[in-house]
Amino acid sequence: MNTSAQESVFIVDDDDDFRESVKWLLESSDYPVEAFASAREFLEEYDGRQGCMLLDVRMPEINGLALQQIMKDREILLPIIVISGHGDVPMAVNAMKNGAVDFIEKPFDEQQMLKLINKGLQEAEKRFQQLRQQRQVQARYDSLSQREREVMQLVVNGKANREIADILGISPKTVEVHRSRVMSKMRADNLAQLVRMSADIKAPE
Repeated sequence: MNTSAQESVFIVDDDDDFRESVKWLLESSDYPVEAFASAREFLEEYDGRQGCMLLDVRMPEINGLALQQIMKDREILLPIIVISGHGDVPMAVNAMKNGAVDFIEKPFDEQQMLKLINKGLQEAEKRFQQLRQQRQVQARYDSLSQREREVMQLVVNGKANREIADILGISPKTVEVHRSRVMSKMRADNLAQLVRMSADIKAPE
């Protein structure tokens, strides 16, 4: 196992015996584990840590599919591996369509479970790396002046310097200065890179 100390496996399952047996299996393989008896318990206690989730689809009050949607709404990025019992495969398939990385049926093979956990943690690292990059890009964008943001928007929309000058009522030379500052502050080596960055930016409301 090559997970970092920050990564945990979050088990959400209302079956006490099953939850404890999976917890024991994962801890015996040196995975940090946190187990929850309900979706509500998880939502109340989750603090943003990195990792992946083993999620039972059939639970009282808030089922697995509902929790999955709540996590999407709250931008909780944990990759989800769905646990399905007999007759729950259609629900598991729906969870996959909604973004779960895989599903496993009870009773499960231990080696298959560990393989899926590794897959989930690799996906978690990828997602959290992307989030870190998005936050860095957002911080750079937030450092731009209002005029620099206006110039950047027009640049990524394909406008030439002279067009930008006409739109903003400034000289082409001034546009060049703002454009240079935008490229420097955003740490963009070229226009294509700046365009890619712009896709991750949330403009202030």
